[in-house]
Amino acid sequence: MKPYKKVDEKDLEVLRSFVSEDRIFVNDDIHPDYSHDEMMIYGKRKPEVVIQIKNAQEAAKIMKYASEKNIAVTPRGAGTGLCGGCVPLEGGIVVNTSLMNHILEIDPDTMSVTLEPGVLLMEVQEAVKNAGFLYAPDPGEKSATVGGNVMTNAGGMRAVKYGVTRDYVRGMQVVTPEGEILELGGKVAKNSSGYSLLHLMIGSEGTLGIVTRITMKILPSPKKMTSLLIPFDSLSAALKTVPEIMKLPDVATTIEFMEKEVLDDAQEYLGKEFPNRNYPAYLIVSYSGNSQAQIESMLDRASETAMKNKALDVFLSDTEERQEAIWNARGAFLEAIKNSTTEMDECDVVLNLDKVVEFVEYTRECSKKYHVRIRSFGHAGDGNLHVYICKDDMDDATWTRVVHEVMDGFYAKARELNGQVSGEHGIGHAKKKYLEESVGETQIQLMRKIKQVFDPRFILNPGKIVD
Repeated sequence: MKPYKKVDEKDLEVLRSFVSEDRIFVNDDIHPDYSHDEMMIYGKRKPEVVIQIKNAQEAAKIMKYASEKNIAVTPRGAGTGLCGGCVPLEGGIVVNTSLMNHILEIDPDTMSVTLEPGVLLMEVQEAVKNAGFLYAPDPGEKSATVGGNVMTNAGGMRAVKYGVTRDYVRGMQVVTPEGEILELGGKVAKNSSGYSLLHLMIGSEGTLGIVTRITMKILPSPKKMTSLLIPFDSLSAALKTVPEIMKLPDVATTIEFMEKEVLDDAQEYLGKEFPNRNYPAYLIVSYSGNSQAQIESMLDRASETAMKNKALDVFLSDTEERQEAIWNARGAFLEAIKNSTTEMDECDVVLNLDKVVEFVEYTRECSKKYHVRIRSFGHAGDGNLHVYICKDDMDDATWTRVVHEVMDGFYAKARELNGQVSGEHGIGHAKKKYLEESVGETQIQLMRKIKQVFDPRFILNPGKIVD
């Protein structure tokens, strides 16, 4: 492949004809945040120009020109990713969709919401709730954009009952790397019309196209939701209980796991007390329904199952204050861990439920072997673990060696247990090595061929997922 063209003054003159002057930034006007995502460990690379787009037509003009000139383009939303997916590795143009932040329609007849990609997760959840519906996907980072959620197929805490982002995307408008505008899917509930290019785009991390409009399925809003906070004397005991709760006739809305050390980090970060926090490990189990009697029967069965499986107690979070305390703490785990250390790296594996305990025990062995602090929490109900390696006061040379050896060990263990590299955060450029080791050369070659069909010049988000 020939080298990417650097953006020069002639290119800038053309690009300025596509958007207004106040939405194009070069040199010192480019904010440093555009060079990285949430994980600084995955590097910084300053783009040559940042363009804030407002519609698909602007994106199409930029992509067509970039394709003709062989200029690298990196799509970006809020930059809350955790695997370097929006780092502009080749410089070039960053196309930012944050100004495309309008909810275009909430349609009760087709049970759908249509929006632009820059709408924040918290905004669409609130708007749909106010209309009497539920936007079910619930990733932890509420300030992420819905476009980013779609491009990483984000999961979240309600995935046990409702599924992940992919399960709610009905339609999408996408700009191809060569500047064509595609309409994929729509409001229809079913579609078996040829290859699903729509679902190929979901989780593609901005390597196949730039999403400019999304239509998502919404659901009737349950009238009640109540959580159980269930303490155990060890994380292993807590995790061994999860399959038993999953076998109950009532599908839990969420089943999360956490340890006291992570709660302590969150409490210090938030400056707020967490209820009943003096136990080694916990499950949070939530149920939603439409009547108090229905909820109570669900809670009774889950409580009885937990106590049979060595739970130390079961605390009912049936007030708004207790619910808020629990879920605010859970939502702050990532920031709390990040705030507690000098640098960190993250592993986002997903495993069969019967293998989660073995993997967590392996992380403890690594912590002792390498004398490094490791924190974990995650979605116990679907086997998606978030494991963080903390640098703390380790010197740079030791940290560089340790973090690579530990991460190599984590992903090797996940392969051994037939797990997958990422449950919801994606591959970006940081996890490509582990993806190749996990899925093998045949699948990687198929992914490369798909990439080449959509993006023959490899100009869109180059260096991500596959080389």
